[in-house]
Parts: sequence; C-alpha cells; structure tokens
Amino acid sequence: MNLPLTALRNGETGVITSTDLSSDHRGMCGHRGRKGGWRKHFLVARFAKRLSDLGLTPGTNVTVVKSAPFNGPLEVSVRGSRLAIGRGMASRILVDVER
Repeated sequence: MNLPLTALRNGETGVITSTDLSSDHRGMCGHRGRKGGWRKHFLVARFAKRLSDLGLTPGTNVTVVKSAPFNGPLEVSVRGSRLAIGRGMASRILVDVER
C-alpha cells in the first residue's frame, strides 16, 4: 500500500517507493508566471538531490520515530541516522507499508 510518509504513525516502518516530484507547489511556477519552465525543473532537481543527500532513496527503509504535534516536522530513522523532515517534504515521499 503506497502512502505518503506523513501517514505513518510513530514506530511504523515503510520502504520508500518513490518521491512525488510532479506536484506543482507554490513558488514552483515558471518564468513570467508560466507553469513549468526552467525554474520548476531547477527546484525539482534540487529537491531530488536533497532527498538523495539525506539517504532518502527508493528501496530504503524509513521508520517514523516521532511526529511533532500541530503539523510540525517528523523525526525519522534512515540508515542508522535520525533526521527531522518538514511535513511538506515528507508528504512527497511515498512509502510501501504492510499493515
């Protein structure tokens, strides 16, 4: 079952299947108000690199250690390290969870 990382509860583990980089979020519009364009491609590439640098790549196990209240960040365990990830980033990481 593919779910966003934000759907996991404390202590649950999932395997990253993909990252949803296709969403058009605020600030990702193209040059002169057009959707798409060079700026969106730049931001998507930067987001993908950031996830890769953190070790959040497809096939990796990720465990939610703690979910902060009031839509705060998630504390996750990945490859032996603990990371704090904002909900915006975490909502774009899809995981496979067996429930």
